[in-house]
Amino acid sequence: MEMQVHGIAFITGAGSGIGASTARKFAQCGISVLSLVDINITSLRSLSSEIAVASPGVKVLVQHIDVTDESSVDKAVEKTVQEFGKIDIAVHAAGIGDCGQPTHNLSLDLWQNVMNINQTGLWLCERAIIRQMLKQESRGTRYGKGVIVNVASTLGLTAAHYAVFPSYTAAKHAVIGLTKSDAKMYASHEIRINAVCPGWTLTPMTEKFISEPSMERELSSVPAGRMGKPDEIADAILFLASPMSSFVYGVGLVVDGGYTL
Repeated sequence: MEMQVHGIAFITGAGSGIGASTARKFAQCGISVLSLVDINITSLRSLSSEIAVASPGVKVLVQHIDVTDESSVDKAVEKTVQEFGKIDIAVHAAGIGDCGQPTHNLSLDLWQNVMNINQTGLWLCERAIIRQMLKQESRGTRYGKGVIVNVASTLGLTAAHYAVFPSYTAAKHAVIGLTKSDAKMYASHEIRINAVCPGWTLTPMTEKFISEPSMERELSSVPAGRMGKPDEIADAILFLASPMSSFVYGVGLVVDGGYTL
């Protein structure tokens, strides 16, 4: 029997990759309502139709969102609460990759774009969710007022071995720092916050540069001998969102095939 998680879940970056896999996993494992948000509304509608067939008892709300836009983020959270009354679980999976240029060749615009989405965008989402969860009634020791899972990266804990991703690495380190800070700040308010740190995972983001020589060397350094699958990361997110991890606060759960060993 699969692990179960219950309530209303809000997932950013749900249009593809880890976010989409997490939505499917939640629908299979007990979530009654999914609020799925992404900048790509077409992908969300396709995912919603897929979930309706595979998990017909799950309600799905899809919304277009720009995580760099404060108003867009706040409105998506507000609409979810208007429709369903609360948000029990939030997964922040929206993000983009690095252009692969070293710092001395990196423009301010390229640097800022990664920071705006991967760092500030996640913070805007987390802030909006925390503000909502603070208003909610506790569901008891195992669930509290709410659970937040941030999608960071192993590059939030270390640097790439051979590839060059300065802005992505810096942004994901910031996500780990925010996770730890907010986990400590809001634990007494019964809001539990953690992060998952995927290693190299086969997603649309990584497919763009997987054939580059530096990436071939990166992947050869993974002890498991392969890239991860989005479903494997979704399993870890399910654990962090479930009552099975009720005494886990502020961790960056590494799921990387041994890359950071």
